Amino acid sequence: MEKLQKGDKKLLNAWAFYDWANSVYSLVISSSIFPLYFGFLYSKENPTIHFLGNDFKSTALISYVTAFAFLTVAFLSPLLSGIADYVGNKKRFMQFFCYLGAFSCIGLYWFTEDNVYFGISCFYFGLIGFWGSIVYYNSYLPDIAHKDQQDSLSAKGFSFGYVGSVILLLICLGLILSKENKIESMEAMKLSFVFTGIWWLLFSQYTFYYLPKGNKSNNKVSSKVLFNGFKELLKVKDQLFHNLALKRYLIAFFVYSMAVQTVMLVATYFGEQEINWETDSQKTSGLIISILVIQLVAVLGAYFTSKMASKFGNIKTLLIINVIWAIICVFAFFVTEPIHFYVTAGFVGLVMGGIQSLSRSTYSKFLPETEDTASYFSFYDVAEKIGIVIGMGIFATIDQISGSMRNAIVFLAVFFIIGIFLLIRVPKK
Repeated sequence: MEKLQKGDKKLLNAWAFYDWANSVYSLVISSSIFPLYFGFLYSKENPTIHFLGNDFKSTALISYVTAFAFLTVAFLSPLLSGIADYVGNKKRFMQFFCYLGAFSCIGLYWFTEDNVYFGISCFYFGLIGFWGSIVYYNSYLPDIAHKDQQDSLSAKGFSFGYVGSVILLLICLGLILSKENKIESMEAMKLSFVFTGIWWLLFSQYTFYYLPKGNKSNNKVSSKVLFNGFKELLKVKDQLFHNLALKRYLIAFFVYSMAVQTVMLVATYFGEQEINWETDSQKTSGLIISILVIQLVAVLGAYFTSKMASKFGNIKTLLIINVIWAIICVFAFFVTEPIHFYVTAGFVGLVMGGIQSLSRSTYSKFLPETEDTASYFSFYDVAEKIGIVIGMGIFATIDQISGSMRNAIVFLAVFFIIGIFLLIRVPKK
């Protein structure tokens, strides 16, 4: 196959299409159906899980497991990214994590109260697979797109992801709501996990067909490769600290992303536990409708944010979005009824897609000219992952001690406020 040139429309579409393939994980597994299934397994009336010799509140345990998975990815990604750039085959690394995540989704079919260790393991490896592949996916952006294409392409990728994942969620929702009782509904939820894994596997093949193998060639695997990963990190660290704009932006991103990702990861658990649903059926349909609202509004949010950034600049736009996020966290403390939850979901969707796509493209613009993009994006990724570890750890601890997620989620507003002040310090150029 002829190698496609940087900026080629077919190559750009193939890259963006991976969002279509893998976003079903973040929607079906992370955001909607798995939290519902987990909530049915461990309800408000029976929220305790005995795990590794200790009793945990169910939502606190899943938050701790999530934090541990992100800690694993944060440790592995910079090392593996350095290796990928060295051997010139980061596509193979991306494929490995993609397949790990997809098969872990399928494995969740066997998650029951009697099989909790296997289920938690599949949840853990699914997270690692999804976020591990994203490291390499993000690192391709400056390789395949020119700077003037990166904002719109980043938004296009997120939009592909929202639309594709909504299609699968609607299919799963129809299957679940067609069932007559709780047991049949839970079985349909388990089938949704299988559909997610298969969707991810199949549609990723289009992306892998067109993406280039990597930037370098003729580098063979040797005993030095492992240490090369650490050398790449040290080199990037030195260059980072000499680039004031990039350094300050990364610090701000670390802080506000900590809160963004935590809210997104716990939103459905919050809705399942803290909202006054009248019946299980209303809870199932209500939560999934809320997630759909978020996804559909986020498509508009991503493009609207891209337009705002072109008019006002990336940093000013990120400042405005952080202010909105802080208000949402405070408001969430008072949310008790379904209608309140729907309104909150709409505002979350508006700023969710925007802050993700704009953060990614802003970092890409700050990068110096280099071929070792995977190593630079591993820093971006490590900042995000360590932030999630801290955010989820704090959230889980407050949830476990206080017994309420309300106290935990309102605390996240502090990180958005700090992020606002840090973004103000980023140089304009």
